Amino acid sequence: MNLPLEGIKVLDLTRVLAGPYATMILGDLGADIIKIEMPVKGDDARHFGPYVKDESAYFMSLNRNKRSITLNLKHQKGKELFLKMVKKADIVVENYRPGTMEKLGLGYDVLSEINPSIIYAATSGYGHTGPYSKRAAYDAVVQAMGGIMSITGEKGGKPTRVGSSIGDITAGLFTAIGILAALNNRNQTGKGQKVDVAMLDCQVAILENAIARYVVTGEVPKPGGNRHPSIVPFEPFETSNGEIMVAAGNDALWAAFCKVIGREELIEDERFKTNPLRNENYDELRPLIADPMKEKTTEEWQHLLDQAGIPNGPINTIDKVIEDPQVLAREMIVEIDHPVAGKLKVPGIPIKFSRTPGKIRRTAPLLGEHTDEILKELLDMDSEEIQRLKNENVF
Repeated sequence: MNLPLEGIKVLDLTRVLAGPYATMILGDLGADIIKIEMPVKGDDARHFGPYVKDESAYFMSLNRNKRSITLNLKHQKGKELFLKMVKKADIVVENYRPGTMEKLGLGYDVLSEINPSIIYAATSGYGHTGPYSKRAAYDAVVQAMGGIMSITGEKGGKPTRVGSSIGDITAGLFTAIGILAALNNRNQTGKGQKVDVAMLDCQVAILENAIARYVVTGEVPKPGGNRHPSIVPFEPFETSNGEIMVAAGNDALWAAFCKVIGREELIEDERFKTNPLRNENYDELRPLIADPMKEKTTEEWQHLLDQAGIPNGPINTIDKVIEDPQVLAREMIVEIDHPVAGKLKVPGIPIKFSRTPGKIRRTAPLLGEHTDEILKELLDMDSEEIQRLKNENVF
């Protein structure tokens, strides 16, 4: 069965998270990802714990469906080999600080001369233009600068970093989207192009109602805990044995919620009849709906709310997420068998196709595992020539 991106060849110069996440998406969809790593050291993420038999679980979770080749891009012969590979590739992805590839003599202008149809995707902290372009960045830095920390955390509390590396992950997602759009354009025009994605830009792009609220009201949004800033009720409630998240996103759901919790009188209460009124009178409303929620267990409320069609769910810890029947039914936790680490559970592929589903075809590669294979396959090199270049520290 064909995969959606089968036949697409990607030269992957990325490391750590944002770039590898983007290329993992492409690999899951069938692209041939050739991960080009520094000799000896490899991707920095190989040195991040936790470890399983000296193999990084962090690295393994982000680099499946890739082949690894080591190549010294500071060595003249290493550069020459890379340029030969570019001629036969569809996409180059890198997440170096802007200017790094140009210093190596391998920037987009050079690569596009060699292969005009090449798609060159660059993910960086601040992008390839603007006053911050050359500054270094990591996830926590762009979460801070991009505003998301300022609206995350308990009400009245300090700004809080989102628990997942959302600065990197969103950049990886937008990079993959940009690459796919450029591929579609190339199918129409035959021409490649540069895709420039900044982590900071991506944080601004996902601020959604925070920017809308500020622009309209002039009030600077602050952390509000788990309550939605514009919809009521849209937050967790304490139950007799835990908490449950309830999201009544419109007036019909509000009325249904009132009936489920036995507070039908609130439906016609002039203070709460519409969502704007519920927001305006939130402090009065909250105890009226929170107190009844304490009378039943989370499981009991989940059953009753489901019957009424009201979106709800328990606040699962990670151990519960990986055992959730819906998550398992959708194959979102899968087991891989790494040649060194052995069996390991990892997230599955979230995009489901009816005809050409993605597939985890291979586990994360060992450093340089496929160097000889790729050079023979892509550049028609023989074992003698490869060994000679190894002796010269090209690989």
